Amino acid sequence: MSQESDTSLRERLIDAGVELVLTEGTAALGLREIARRAGVSHGAPRRYFPTHHSLLSAIARRGFADLGARVAATTEQATTEQAATEQAMTPRARLGALARTYVGYALECRGMFELMFRHDLLDSEKNAPDGGGGGARLRESTLPMFGLFTGLVAHCRANEATPPDVAAAALWANLHGIAQLWTSESLPLVLGSPAPEILDRLVTAALDAHLGPVNP
Repeated sequence: MSQESDTSLRERLIDAGVELVLTEGTAALGLREIARRAGVSHGAPRRYFPTHHSLLSAIARRGFADLGARVAATTEQATTEQAATEQAMTPRARLGALARTYVGYALECRGMFELMFRHDLLDSEKNAPDGGGGGARLRESTLPMFGLFTGLVAHCRANEATPPDVAAAALWANLHGIAQLWTSESLPLVLGSPAPEILDRLVTAALDAHLGPVNP
């Protein structure tokens, strides 16, 4: 095969995995099923991904790219809307938009969200893009978003004693927990309602808890 066709087949395997995890969840991500969906032999994935984990890592990396694109689009749209009203968008407003996009992605793409934060994928040196340990680990895909969180938190908490990265990590953990407990239906159960406005209030409460309430 030419280098171009090798690249095309590698992407086709990832595409098949992305479709599977979005429609059927992580339990469907077997090598044979991914190969079948991609229209290749069950042994073909091994030519491009030395381990099952390396293929799963490549699929999960697509999730981080998708989430990052959604965050960028959301903040850009919010900034455009603010500009239309001739008002500058505050860091707090941008952080709120980011938080709601993050939780919204978790609810819309449950299988992918679960895969993206699987510990065995995040922690493994074997899941680098080159198939060995020489490239960036999957966990490093979280750094751009966390950097954005931290920068915005720093603007919102300029005079606080807690370091911005610690405050951002606490907020991220809170939002992640909200997303997981909402998808498991634990939060709707204890709050007595699955209504979207309840979820939005939870996100607002998390922002208030870590940043303080918005000044009137």
